Amino acid sequence: MTPDRAERIAIAALGWLAGNNELAPVFLGSTGAAAEDLRNLADDPGFLASVLDFVTMDDAWVVAFCDAAGYGYDEPLRARQALPGGAQMHWT
Repeated sequence: MTPDRAERIAIAALGWLAGNNELAPVFLGSTGAAAEDLRNLADDPGFLASVLDFVTMDDAWVVAFCDAAGYGYDEPLRARQALPGGAQMHWT
């Protein structure tokens, strides 16, 4: 997956989160961002990575996002891996 596509998926996830009345406050609380900051933060690949980190914490969130946005269930995690800090660690 290209970083550009990964960013598009993360921006879609951000929009999905912002429109989710239950998860939006949880996400904002976990990042320390204010709702009015989201538009500016959407240009930051590191912040977009945190969006995907958050969404991929729960399979139900992944399914809900992907169903709403038309992505395959594997795409949020693949997108996360394509953004800064997303390389999988191999401990062996």
